Amino acid sequence: MIDAPASGITAAPANVTIAGVVTALPARRIDNAYFEAKFGKEEVASVVKMVGVNERRRSKPGGTTGDLCLRATRELLTDLQWDASEIELLVFVSQSPDYALPATACVIHGELGLAPTCAAFDVNLGCSGYVYGLWMIAQLMQGGGLKKSLLLVGDTTHYTDESDRSTALVFGDAGAATALEYRAGATKWHFVLGSDGKGARNLIVPKSGARQWIPDDPRMAGKDPTKLFMDGGEIFNFTLRAIPPLGRALFEYSDTTIASFDAFLFHQANLFMLNHLSKKMKLPRERVPINIDRFGNTSSASIPLLMCDDLAGALRDRPMRVAMFGFGVGYSWAAADIPCELLRVARIVEL
Repeated sequence: MIDAPASGITAAPANVTIAGVVTALPARRIDNAYFEAKFGKEEVASVVKMVGVNERRRSKPGGTTGDLCLRATRELLTDLQWDASEIELLVFVSQSPDYALPATACVIHGELGLAPTCAAFDVNLGCSGYVYGLWMIAQLMQGGGLKKSLLLVGDTTHYTDESDRSTALVFGDAGAATALEYRAGATKWHFVLGSDGKGARNLIVPKSGARQWIPDDPRMAGKDPTKLFMDGGEIFNFTLRAIPPLGRALFEYSDTTIASFDAFLFHQANLFMLNHLSKKMKLPRERVPINIDRFGNTSSASIPLLMCDDLAGALRDRPMRVAMFGFGVGYSWAAADIPCELLRVARIVEL
């Protein structure tokens, strides 16, 4: 049993702001009727009742996470009027990279024509990846050595087994780009992060890397080892144990209360789970945006997708203080208190 985190790694970087966010979505929409011929109407209805996904986006054949993030980044740089030569750091967070090697960050670096002095690297994280990425880059930028950075996050359903209703109905494709800039005196951000690898087997692609290893696990009998395996019950139980204490730890560390925040942005994992978390954490429902019904679970892109969808107008119009909660595969979890100044960009593009 995974113990719920009463605390975790904490950090409070300062002098960093989010300038803008763009999320890229495939234009192709897949509704639930698409799956009824394969799984049956009643089976689809039973899954949808729990996970709450009515529609999800899927890339065209051959489309990749790198394609989505590259498009989002180009749109973001154009909107901000940032020159490619100004970017000093590019971090790509995904569990469906374009290649095992080279790093997708390096590929995108080349496509954008960034300077040789710009560092670029990949991070292999999923559901918690956006918050982890913000923490990492903010820590690197707060001293002023870096002025402008890019965080790219996202995943595609490359590893999803279309014959497995527990995953095929849940996940969607998305990629997001976030621009961060150094600003002396900007309000501190606060992070609480943690992980527990004892849950690794509950959300895994068993045969996907150099190990080529299939666990001796009866739950995986008859499953395609090159595709995503998810034990939904274990993930659900972990989340309900871990996230309410994580919220308390964040509020304590940042000396805030629920009333301090304009919005609570959760990784869009499962509708029933999100409603249960909101109730258990006693959060005002109107401040917990949910869009999993329209986009599915988009892994690390789900939080920036909320920012570019449900919160886009508000983030462009006024300063907002948001709490972010990423959690899942790993197990891995991360929470953040982010005071957002006026975002110059917050929008969705399609390709």
